[in-house]
Amino acid sequence: QVQLVESGGGLVQPGGSLRLSCVADGGILNIDGMGWYRQAPGQQRELVATIRGGGITTYSDSVKGRFTISRDNAKNTVYLQMNSLKPEDTAVYYCKAEGVSYYSAGYRRYGSSYWGQGTQVTISS
Repeated sequence: QVQLVESGGGLVQPGGSLRLSCVADGGILNIDGMGWYRQAPGQQRELVATIRGGGITTYSDSVKGRFTISRDNAKNTVYLQMNSLKPEDTAVYYCKAEGVSYYSAGYRRYGSSYWGQGTQVTISS
């Protein structure tokens, strides 16, 4: 069973930094793309950043220049370095993996997408 586990959330003051991590586990063979999304109270979940094979990245306009997504393929881990944090960055941050090939019960399997459970990020003075 493929699982994504996020960590690194917390409470920081405006202007501060946080680094989120997300580890994919469960017989992983390959992951096409990984990304971070966030959902603030009363709002829809929105894309923050994605990274695909070859290191191609995309960012939402609201975080461009402040956040950096990176990936360690050997560890099936994606990171989100968040700098110059603002109160409007407050949200639950979710990790997503797309195009996941994995071994289960002796067979190679494929899953289109998986989500982590989320980690709370709060920016407040």
